[in-house]
Amino acid sequence: MSSQDKDKKTIINTIRDGPIRVSNLDKFYDPKGERIPARPELWLCRCGASKNKPYCDGAHVGIKFGDEKSDDRIADRWKDYRGEKITVHDNRALCSHSGECVRGVPSVFNTEKRPWIYPDGADVKDVVKTVKKCPSGALSYTIDGVRHQEFENKPAITIKKHGPLNVTGGIEFKDEHGEKPAPVTRYSLCRCGASKNKPFCDGTHSIVKFRDDGN
Repeated sequence: MSSQDKDKKTIINTIRDGPIRVSNLDKFYDPKGERIPARPELWLCRCGASKNKPYCDGAHVGIKFGDEKSDDRIADRWKDYRGEKITVHDNRALCSHSGECVRGVPSVFNTEKRPWIYPDGADVKDVVKTVKKCPSGALSYTIDGVRHQEFENKPAITIKKHGPLNVTGGIEFKDEHGEKPAPVTRYSLCRCGASKNKPFCDGTHSIVKFRDDGN
């Protein structure tokens, strides 16, 4: 990317019933964390049918891809799990099921138990560290009455293996349906085409066994 392009604002724009257009992206990573050459303009597949993933090849037209949200999607609401020193907030509608939380501190995040979040199950600093790793923004926390939801990170898009596009760094997001990410500094965009919460990932890629063997 030229110095002139770097001065331009990075914008992600989901096209109605079509791909994701990314303008002036500097940092683009594959699932191994290796840099993918950036271009002034990227057209990324989100219908799941492209034969040139992660890029769009026009397959969305042939399969008549639609990007409307499903009526039976998980409700968009925050649930509070209160501990002695920290409260963890969870929004199931935003969860991309990356597994960062259950791998991070299984004594706190355990999907086999109810409630599945036990904030007092580990040291507060370990809980905070794990919440910050949540790529979709489904998790946040409150300490001493202060809510922590937006976390600083470099503006980048990272491809999740057989999964979504993880966006960090507060990149400006435009959607033709008017959808907005919450939080704005980290969110996951569906690219399997099957999410009920488009344009955001809801973990359905695992159910439909979405594959991107090239990345």
